[in-house]
Amino acid sequence: MYTGLAAFTVWQWLPSQRTNPRQRSLGWIVAVSMILNAAWILSVQAGFLLVSVVVILALLVTLVLAFLRYSQSRAGSWVEAVVVDGTLGLYLGWTSVAVCANIAAALKAAGFEGFGLRPEIWSVGVLVVVAVVGIALAIKGHGRLALAAAIAWGLAWITVGRSADASESFPTAIAAAVAAALVLGAAITVRTRTVLERR
Repeated sequence: MYTGLAAFTVWQWLPSQRTNPRQRSLGWIVAVSMILNAAWILSVQAGFLLVSVVVILALLVTLVLAFLRYSQSRAGSWVEAVVVDGTLGLYLGWTSVAVCANIAAALKAAGFEGFGLRPEIWSVGVLVVVAVVGIALAIKGHGRLALAAAIAWGLAWITVGRSADASESFPTAIAAAVAAALVLGAAITVRTRTVLERR
């Protein structure tokens, strides 16, 4: 992802992109997201988990704004599709899953006991929200596969992690796997329909 952001930065600096309205509308938003990303990493490393939650939520809002902007128009070339749409899609997908993990870690550190509900109930509830958001983004973004793939990748790791002996949680693992399949399936379905409509 960070390699993609470096490529995006170089792409923005190219003379051919300096007057591109699509790129001009994204430049400052992505710059803000990079600052927030750095602030998030520093806050996590310093152990300021509650601060990190605020920062990553701000990062998520910033990336959703970027997503809404670049989704309004198609990339001018396959290079732009990979460097801009692909990178920002992966960035948003990764952040969407990281927000859940970050909030869970902050609540655990704060001693949150779940109002008496079992941890699995909260985990499955959060994963349902992630699935709904991922499907909504797939529809809004006309089936952008990079975004869906990033979300599915994060969910797949949750499935693997919750299937391990040390932190085994069968309901959570199943819910994560189902959520990943739904998000990917929605993106592929919308993408296929969009391609067929353009023919």
